[in-house]
Amino acid sequence: MSDIAIPSEVGALASELAKPMPMRRGSVSKRYVKCNKPGCSCGERSDARHGPYYSLSRVVKGSTRSRWLDAEQAAVVRQQVEAGQQFRKKIDAYWEACEQWADAQLSESGEGSPEELKKGALKKPSKRRSSPRSKGS
Repeated sequence: MSDIAIPSEVGALASELAKPMPMRRGSVSKRYVKCNKPGCSCGERSDARHGPYYSLSRVVKGSTRSRWLDAEQAAVVRQQVEAGQQFRKKIDAYWEACEQWADAQLSESGEGSPEELKKGALKKPSKRRSSPRSKGS
């Protein structure tokens, strides 16, 4: 890459993204379940349940993967999921800053403003290739 001045916002976001931290995708859920075993109170009372049970779920290649957690693990995993969500927001902000930088480069090179670069904005009107047919032919 050539010696291009990196905008301060892009550099700051890149530095933030380069800091390693434990994070993960997915969601943590807390469940109370009925076992329906004969003689168990959960089968006899509508408000009785077992739990809480915690699980981490995420989609991998189109299928849901789940992992059971104890209460202590669930607290740690919730923090890791939150860190992952914050990372994703930083990635989006980084993309936006880089796109603004790219638009600024186009403006500097005389290619036009971002509004002019929208689909079809720079096209010249097409010329008619043949004369219109008369209604009588």
